[in-house]
Parts: sequence; C-alpha cells; structure tokens
Amino acid sequence: MSLTGEQKQQFERDGFLAIRGLFSPAEIEEIRGTFMAMAKDGPVPGLSDVPKAREGAPLSSNDPLQRYPRMMHPHKHPDKPVGPLAMRYMRDPRLRPILAELFGESPFAVQSMFYFKPPGARGQDLHQDNFYLRVKPGTCMAAWVAVDDADAGNGGMMCVPETAALDVACPEKADPALFFTTEHVEPPPGLTPQMMELKAGDVLFFNGSVIHGSTPNTSPDRFRRSLIFHYVPASTVEMSHYYEALSFDGEKQDIATNLDGGPCGTTQDLPTGPH
Repeated sequence: MSLTGEQKQQFERDGFLAIRGLFSPAEIEEIRGTFMAMAKDGPVPGLSDVPKAREGAPLSSNDPLQRYPRMMHPHKHPDKPVGPLAMRYMRDPRLRPILAELFGESPFAVQSMFYFKPPGARGQDLHQDNFYLRVKPGTCMAAWVAVDDADAGNGGMMCVPETAALDVACPEKADPALFFTTEHVEPPPGLTPQMMELKAGDVLFFNGSVIHGSTPNTSPDRFRRSLIFHYVPASTVEMSHYYEALSFDGEKQDIATNLDGGPCGTTQDLPTGPH
C-alpha cells in the first residue's frame, strides 16, 4: 500500500501513524494462539525476558508478568513454533513498502518482541526506542502489531505528538510500582501522551525519537498482547550490539555495532509494595 498525503504529513509532524486492519482476524488468531501455546507452561528459558536473579525461582502470584514475561527476539528461535512465525511477520511484504516510505529508503529488520500484558500487569513508562537501539546517523522505527484491542482499560499504547525530531533524552527513574521497566522520559512542556485506541490487526508505526509508553493493565480479564518489530534504515552505519540486521529478503547486513544500548526497556526488579 502507499500512504496518503495526510498520513505522510501526520508522520512528519508527530512521528507515529496507525494503519488500521493491516493484518486479518485469522492472522491475528494465528499469532495469538502460537504465542499463548508457547507460554502455557510459564517462562521459556532463553526466550522469555526473565532477570538472571529470578531464573529458576518459583512463580509468584503477586506479579502477573512473572507468569507472562515478554519474549525477546522470537525470530531467532527457529526450533520453536514462534520462531518461523515471528520471522515471517517481521519480514511481511505489507510492512516493507510502508517502512520504506516512512524511512525514505529501504528498511532492515533488527528485532522482534512479544508482550502478553495480562490483567494486573504493570505498564512500560514513557521512553524513546533509540535510547536502546542507538542507531546512527538516523533513528529506528517500530511496527507495533495489536494482537488484542488496546485501549485505556487494558494498558494501551500512548504516544506523545510532535516528538518526532527530539534528541534522545537521558531518562529519569520510573516508578517500579506502576512500570516494569526502569526508564522514564518526561515529555516537553505542553505536550501530553495520546492514547492510541488500537484494534486487533492494526499496526502502529513510530520512530525512535517518539516518546511513548503504556499504562498498567487495570482490566479484570483482558490481555493486551502485541507483536513488535524494530527496523533501521539502510543508511545505518552503527547500532547497539544487541541487534542484528536482516533485509526483507533474509540476508544478513554488516552494520558496525557499539557497546551502548540493549533490550528495549530495562526490566525492573520486583517492587516491594503492592501494585
């Protein structure tokens, strides 16, 4: 698909754009079912984002993210059902032309993630993705696939308009009672987060400077699952060592790495109080 003039203007101004219904209900059901089956027995070693200090520890009922931590780089696990699925959707031909138009050049895929965000889960505080990916000279781009309807009730995605061209800020400390990650970026004065109100199958694109995050899932029974991919432009000359670049044709790209950055959002230790 090609973007309309209005969509391009919105992205240039705000740095984010939602494409509605890009994936079909059947495709979303395939994604949801495959990842839920993978997580049926709890965290998966080497795939689930479990802090080293908690590996092998018994699950606690106090934090639903212990039972359903996010899965990192599932596309790098071809031996598991989620591996080929994540690789296929990360390089989906519907994403390629949109990313190319938003970047103004060819995109390379560098990361996949799956967030379960069960009822009662903490959110992810406001942050900027390029703080972690450290893409130079440009910035990265996310394609955030809603696997459930995502709104204020179940901890939906928020983006701060008009933050597309900001420099990457030095984060403050996030509140561990509300957020499972450690970093917080305060929006500039006069700018406030906008709840995106996404339906399952919608894809939210946003660049690495956009301040974004999510609130806790306060619903009694609704997951807020999402499949997330990150991309870099073909002109990238350096990025964090945590990422590896692939073309949409599956060819590895030789991009210099630095020792900065890391996973997209640094996981907190468990909070000591209720949340």
